[in-house]
Amino acid sequence: MAMLNLHILLPVLAQWLTFLTSCQAARYNNGFFYHDLMNGNGNGEIYFNGVRLHVESPNSLVSAARGSNVTLPCYYRYEPELSVPRTTRVKWSWIPANGGSSAIAPSSSARETEVMVAMGNRHRSYGSFRGRVRLRRAAPGDMSLVISELHLHDTGRYRCEVIDGLEDESVTVDLELRGVVFPYFSQNGRYHFNFLEAQQACERQDATLATFEQLFTAWEEGLDWCNAGWLADGTVQYPITIPREGCGGTDLSAGLRSYGQRHRLFHRFDAFCFAASLKGTVYFLHTNKLNFTEAVQACIKDGGQIAKVGQLYAAWRLMGLDRCDAGWLADRSVRYPIVKARTNCGPSEPGIRNFGFLPEDHKYNVYCYR
Repeated sequence: MAMLNLHILLPVLAQWLTFLTSCQAARYNNGFFYHDLMNGNGNGEIYFNGVRLHVESPNSLVSAARGSNVTLPCYYRYEPELSVPRTTRVKWSWIPANGGSSAIAPSSSARETEVMVAMGNRHRSYGSFRGRVRLRRAAPGDMSLVISELHLHDTGRYRCEVIDGLEDESVTVDLELRGVVFPYFSQNGRYHFNFLEAQQACERQDATLATFEQLFTAWEEGLDWCNAGWLADGTVQYPITIPREGCGGTDLSAGLRSYGQRHRLFHRFDAFCFAASLKGTVYFLHTNKLNFTEAVQACIKDGGQIAKVGQLYAAWRLMGLDRCDAGWLADRSVRYPIVKARTNCGPSEPGIRNFGFLPEDHKYNVYCYR
């Protein structure tokens, strides 16, 4: 009986040993060579022993102008090089720089969203990027993303992920717009915006809530403002170049004063907005002085529209608009831009002079956008 069992078991054991031996050199259909589980760590991990995939970008930060086309560089290669090319899958995803609209949970805005996926000659784009993105493919391994007609909300961190079988490597590229940060407050006075209202206020002025990096750059360039405002990450901060009482005190050095994260619904502050470069032109309309309603109509009649605050700031900082004449803007404020400070044109530093929000029956000239 024992001999019979051994006679039955020997062929089975031989087949099992043959199977185990073949597993020692299993080659998967993606061309990578792996040791099988018997040579692993006992926890289901497969040890890699062959060609390695590398994904790289020569630029981790790309700066571009609003409305332009921009290329985010991404390349992949194998080490050692392959003699026969393989089909890879490429996925571009994105984390917006300007946060989400969540009233309470800022972490919910940090999720990556798909921009584009491609494999071979097939590709698909998503959301607001649909029809505006493509892969450059200027050379073998070039998976750089080309974005057309750059939007104000396209800024953020982009991830280029290359997938080949079990290999998955990625690199990130930050995209920023050239522009200018400006403080903005409600027509009702200081500290009237919760986070969502601050977002909306900036958007109405053709701008977005500034990021910390944008505010820090503005501070380095000399922005000094003693009123706290919301930023895109839900923090409240303000920039001080000249320490003084009432602005953090004289014991603190110059820098950004931070209140940290605030409740996005209940706490109220001003806003720091970011205006990007313009595709159109802001101009002073030569006409008789007008009330606000007449000013709106005058710009429309001239083929444009009354300019927004963000547009005036962008024209001043990025296009050199300099005019010592006060004019209406779309939010019913009266302002004028000064590049070269001079007598009878306000303070001794360049900037946007602000008369505040005035009654609509007051008469001024107007700044238009076309």
